[in-house]
Amino acid sequence: MDMIKALMFGAILSATLALVIGSQGSSAGPLAIHMVQVVDAKLYWSWPVFFSASGIAFGLMLLQR
Repeated sequence: MDMIKALMFGAILSATLALVIGSQGSSAGPLAIHMVQVVDAKLYWSWPVFFSASGIAFGLMLLQR
């Protein structure tokens, strides 16, 4: 259950950060932000931020036990 919570937190953080940085026209170097076209919507996404945030959130949830 903790992993599902961590993945949700990672997705929210990645989408928020990528939206702010990606809408400015930057890829932010190592963050590798790219635009994803879904039907008529443009979404910005970053896999490195998603995996990092999910790992940190999972670690914090394990520490809270």
